Amino acid sequence: MILHDLIGYDTLRLIWWLLLGVLLIGFALTDGFDMGVGALLPFVGHTDVERRVVINTVGPVWEGNQVWFILGGGAIFAAWPPLYAVSFSGFYLAMFAVLAALILRPVAFKYRSKRESPRWRNGWDWALFVGGAVPALIFGVAVGNVLQGVPFELTPDLFSRYEGSYYGKFLGLLNPFALLAGVVSFSLLLTHGAAWLSLKTEGPVQLRAQRVGTVSGMVAIAGYALAGLWLAFGIDGFAVVGEHVANGPSNPLYTEIERSRSWLAAYGERPWIIVAPLMAFAGMVLTIRGLRDGRELTTLLWSKMAIFGTISSVGLTMFPFLLPSSIDPTSSLTVWDSSSSHKTLFIMLVVTAIFMPIILAYTAWVYKVLWGKVTETDVTESSDTVY
Repeated sequence: MILHDLIGYDTLRLIWWLLLGVLLIGFALTDGFDMGVGALLPFVGHTDVERRVVINTVGPVWEGNQVWFILGGGAIFAAWPPLYAVSFSGFYLAMFAVLAALILRPVAFKYRSKRESPRWRNGWDWALFVGGAVPALIFGVAVGNVLQGVPFELTPDLFSRYEGSYYGKFLGLLNPFALLAGVVSFSLLLTHGAAWLSLKTEGPVQLRAQRVGTVSGMVAIAGYALAGLWLAFGIDGFAVVGEHVANGPSNPLYTEIERSRSWLAAYGERPWIIVAPLMAFAGMVLTIRGLRDGRELTTLLWSKMAIFGTISSVGLTMFPFLLPSSIDPTSSLTVWDSSSSHKTLFIMLVVTAIFMPIILAYTAWVYKVLWGKVTETDVTESSDTVY
């Protein structure tokens, strides 16, 4: 028996769909509060010292948190090559905007304190705002477009073709439902950043973060509920016609797919997935309550639950679809027909089983070492804070 045959091809595909979700959720839970803090910076810090306090709450950990983003991109590239190729070519300008914002963030961290000029520092503070707000918004816009279907088709030799020019495709992404999804993403991560600042700061900065986080949390709840109603009554979902061969070849054109029902029909077929949106709503409500009551650690945990539930609800609702096509449903990419080979998935799983625990252990150790609040005394008198 060949070693990789120990786990069936269909099982490996399902495992890697779950691992992709884990990596994306891990990125949102960790780098998500970094982005939220960056977007909050100009509003919760009114003096230079207060802004330095805010920056130093994420300064020591933001680089490590971005490991999840790199892992997620690597997993898509290695485990789901068609998904990587089709999505990155279609969302080219959007991805460029995200990467430009993420590149701007480390430059702002490093350059901000190089000069004493208030104008200089204020400019870099707004750069940190852009570095946090733009990815938080665009990630949501991308999810909103995926739920509606992306305008691509596959040729018989599996090359992807998109409708329109690069600029036309980018402007097409900014449709009403996608923008609503972007607002949900942005407000959710803003609330997550506020929960982090509530835990890591004190005094006026903490109080301002709690006030802003309460408002953004309410926006997130309203937006998430509205998006659910829109999905139920305003957007056609996708469905596989007939039996889907879970361990067949990675060729989406072998599967017949149609648009004929709401995405929320999945809740009738798999009622247990209602747990995900319930977790999202409960997490958002409890986060708002925690911010209002001045709770710290539990508020951050509830915020994490809200993000976990929100992202999980999208993945579970769409399963087995990864990237549906709005102009040629048969070209849609699913979990069962757009993965790498059986052997590749198995080797990657072995490598992940070795290195994922190391990453988790190292991350936990870093947060333990850096536990505690950042105060104004820390940033003005301690040599350990460099931002």
